[in-house]
Amino acid sequence: MINLQEQAKPALEPSEQQAGAKNLMWILMLGILAPIFDTTITNVAIDTLVREFNTSVSTIQWVMTGYLLSLAMVIPISGWAVERFGGRRMWLFSLGMFLLGSVLCSMAWNVESLILFRTLQGIGGGLLMPIMQTLAVRAYGGDNMGRKMATIALPALLGPILGPVVGGIIVNHLNWRWIFFVNIPLCVAAIIVAWKGLPKEEHNARTLRLDMSGLLMLSPAIVLILYGLGEVSSHHGFGHAAVLAPVIAGVALLAVFVVYALRKGNEALIDVRLFRVRSLTVSSTLLFLSGLTTYGAMLLLPLYLQQVRGETVLISGLLLVPQGIGMLLTRSLAGKLTDQIGSRPVVLAGTVLTILGTWPLTQLGADTSYYFLSAVLIVRGAGLGAVFLPVMASAYIGLSSKQIPHASSTTRIMQQIGGAFGVSVIAIILQNELNSVLTPDPAALAVAFDHTFMWTIAFSTLALIPAAFLPRIRK
Repeated sequence: MINLQEQAKPALEPSEQQAGAKNLMWILMLGILAPIFDTTITNVAIDTLVREFNTSVSTIQWVMTGYLLSLAMVIPISGWAVERFGGRRMWLFSLGMFLLGSVLCSMAWNVESLILFRTLQGIGGGLLMPIMQTLAVRAYGGDNMGRKMATIALPALLGPILGPVVGGIIVNHLNWRWIFFVNIPLCVAAIIVAWKGLPKEEHNARTLRLDMSGLLMLSPAIVLILYGLGEVSSHHGFGHAAVLAPVIAGVALLAVFVVYALRKGNEALIDVRLFRVRSLTVSSTLLFLSGLTTYGAMLLLPLYLQQVRGETVLISGLLLVPQGIGMLLTRSLAGKLTDQIGSRPVVLAGTVLTILGTWPLTQLGADTSYYFLSAVLIVRGAGLGAVFLPVMASAYIGLSSKQIPHASSTTRIMQQIGGAFGVSVIAIILQNELNSVLTPDPAALAVAFDHTFMWTIAFSTLALIPAAFLPRIRK
């Protein structure tokens, strides 16, 4: 029987749908600011936490590692959770978990309690980004994917600009607890706005079951891989048992999950059959490779400024702002061009621009002009911005609404593993270069950084190969 009331409801006009989607995006962007800033601020404060808790760097590193591992564990269930409980409920739950973790972190009485509370905080942080991607892509429909990603990525671009600056101010002028206090008003405001503004939606509460077998394989696999990669710098290479054992175990468990998921089909925790879609496969490969260029350089630049130039944390953060500005400059243009001519030419051009912007970093000295460095970082940031947005947009091309949560989880997993791998590789290369320095004066140290930046160019050049397989004209 036809429901006359439903029949009488007028369909939303395209303009109304677009307005609703834009309103949704502002709500989601407010909610994602806290976890994005939190990561950069906490990384800046490592030395401060070492002194405050009177412990070692290797111990305090678990404040970051614990957060990263819990974040990685919950990413695989984000797609199922959205389908099972609805996007609105899961968004509010994730914000609530991040808020609770932030409050508890600010009250930590020793390093053990801080590590525990950061792990709790990571549960909320790990769910927020894939949920945001899923809700945003669904809200806008299948058109103008490049413009969507330009909007979705805005908070992620602001993090590298403002995070180090805010972290530097806190480290220099405030108590360490303000590292986590700053999250509280952001989370409270985001929860209020989301409670009022996010529409309620239907969900499959009685029909969709969690793939526990897949979860028990995939989440430990990701954690083991990330943990092993995180041990690379501590053991000065990939050949140590503390690195190889967890990485090999994680890769083996991941392979078992892939075989299992292929048999399970669309009932698996993540539908790996989506990798038959070329655009998603290529995008995932590029997201992994981006860890070698983006995250690796994010490690190198602050270390160069602090170890070679002797700058403070705050000054180092301010000097990295131009790269974030460069990423913002190409954000809108990259989104428009992706919709008009496809992601392939945009990503290829962005990769070349990234290489051109990185090459001068291989010539840095102990007294290189900061004006020159700022101009170079703007160019490099412009290239990175032109790469990231089209790659993310391509990941969703040709996917149905039900496949979008799986794609969101997949892209986040590839970013996390790629980032961890990139930092580990660059850290080892830098350490080997520093060990070869005969006289630890600033000029000799600068040469070590120059040689390491050469490797980031090589990895960027490698990314040109999969980029050539991206769609040229979006279908």
